[in-house]
This record gives sequence, C-alpha cells and structure tokens, in this order.
Amino acid sequence: MRKGLHVLLIMMAFILVLAGCGKSAVTPEPSKDAASGAAPAEESAGPITVQHKRGDFTLDKPAVRVVTLEWTYTEDVVALGVQPVGNADNANYKVYVTNEAALDDSVTDIGTRSEPNMEAIAALKPDLIIANADNNKNVYDQLNAIAPTLEFDPYDGEGYTYEKMTTIFNTIAAALGKEDKAKEVLSGLDQHYADAKEKLAAAGKENFHYALTQAFTYQNAASLRMFSDNSVVAGTLNKIGMVNDWQPEKLENYGFSTVGIESLSAVQDSNFIYITQPDDDVFGTAMKNNSVWNGLNFVKENRTYQLGSTTWTFGGPVSSKVLVDGVVEAITK
Repeated sequence: MRKGLHVLLIMMAFILVLAGCGKSAVTPEPSKDAASGAAPAEESAGPITVQHKRGDFTLDKPAVRVVTLEWTYTEDVVALGVQPVGNADNANYKVYVTNEAALDDSVTDIGTRSEPNMEAIAALKPDLIIANADNNKNVYDQLNAIAPTLEFDPYDGEGYTYEKMTTIFNTIAAALGKEDKAKEVLSGLDQHYADAKEKLAAAGKENFHYALTQAFTYQNAASLRMFSDNSVVAGTLNKIGMVNDWQPEKLENYGFSTVGIESLSAVQDSNFIYITQPDDDVFGTAMKNNSVWNGLNFVKENRTYQLGSTTWTFGGPVSSKVLVDGVVEAITK
C-alpha cells in the first residue's frame, strides 16, 4: 500500500510539472527593460501625444524624417542621436551652434528660419516638422499640410528659461521615441555641472557673482544684451553655483535687457563676462579712451572675462554644456 501511494505521488508531481511548462510556453510574461521596467520599444511605438503651442499634438508613431526650422530644435534632435533630413540655414547653424551637435553633410538646407522653402520641405517627405512660433506662426497651416508640425514658443512672456529648455527637449524626445536618450543626455549634463562646480570651488571661485553680455556696435555705440534670470544662460550658470547680478526692473521676453555702457555701473562690483565678434572689438580699442568704461570697478580691477565669439546663448542641453566649459575656463585660467 505504501509503495502504491508513493508511485501515485510521483506521477502526480510529474503531471504538475508538465502543466507548468505548458502554461509558460503558451502565455509568456512580456519582457521588461532592466533599467526602466518598461515594455520593449516596439510594444509602445505609438501613438504619441505631447503638448505644444497649439494644445495636444499626436503622432501615430515616433517620427523618423524630421525637418527643423530653428537651430535650438536642430541641436535637440542631433543630441538625441538623430540627424534631421532638413534644417533652416545650415551655414549659420555651423557657425553658431557647437560642433558637439554637428550637422551631417547630408542634411538639406530648406531656406532661412523666418522664410522656409515649402517646396524643399515637401520634397523631403518628412513625418514631422518642428517650427518656432516666433518665426513660423503665419505659415503654420502650410507646414502642417505638408506634415504634422510641432510648434514651440520659447519667448511667450516668461523668457527662454532653463526649465523651458528642458521641457522642449523632452517633448521633442517623446515625439522621436527617444525618451531614454533624453534621460541619458540630461543625466550626463547634471554630472557635468557637478564636475564644473568642483573646479570652481578648487579655484576659489565658488558662488561666483557675474554679469554676462553679448555685445555689438550699433549706430557707432556699444549695444549690450545683458542676460537676466529668465534666460537659459543664467539658468545654466545657476546650476554650477554662479550668481547673476544683472537684475533689471523689467524682465524682457527674450531673457536680456538691451542697454548702453552707462548701465554697467549697476554691476561694476561684479565680474563681467562678455561675448563679442572678432570684427567688432566692442570692449577693446573702442573703449580705450572711454571714461565711463575705464571708471568701472571690474575694469580697473581686471575682472573681465571673454567667451568665444560663437557661444550660442539660445541653445539646448549641448549648448549649456559648452557654455559652462567656456565660462569655467575663462574665470579659472
């Protein structure tokens, strides 16, 4: 009896094992990404809904063929590992936007940022166009008739802040199905900030106070764009512990105040960081005999720092990285 019972138990266990194997083969659990716990990309390839200037924006699937009408968005797309099929004004993009977000030679130039060539765009058969309301709102319907058009307005009354920069970057990433890449880029940028902050501290420059301008000559006088706290420039430098001393009474939409040399007296006890062009020596020979300029404390105490002429002050995460590198080098060398 005991022997028969023993045989029966063995047979029942064998049957249960077979049943378990059959269930596993027929109804497997969906695999998960080890890092995020998300289902594989092919299981969530679309549709995609994001927010843009005109409300909800939906794509049937992640965009692959992208046309960009503003350099900032081009930089964002390239940072996500995608080359646009078309870009506005390739030549000047290559001058002002860092080589770390370089365009391939295969990218088609589709005209200027304010006057894109509709025929050239249509010929590229894009599945997404990224436009800027500042330049393209009057042709939005024409663009949207060619391909779904994602429209942003960075200067909608608050300025192009750091937070807005990252929001736009993440929105573009979602439209391209590149959310994981966006997280990687922004995480790497945060680490870059931490490293830069350590370099400043090691050089005795922690909590470094500054005023930053992009200056040029206009009607034979110096015209200064002084960046305020609602700019991506100030937001970026805040990430490495720097303090912006330019605090105007009124914040402008573009994140800077346009002033003359006389206004610098308000920040003369700060450190002066500036961007000028090689053929426009605003703070050099032109100021040699200027009593206002020569009377400023940061001039007398040699606390002026020049950045590269092509420093892009309206960019995305890659430009923020380059800005930090340029500023840290300038004030610590």
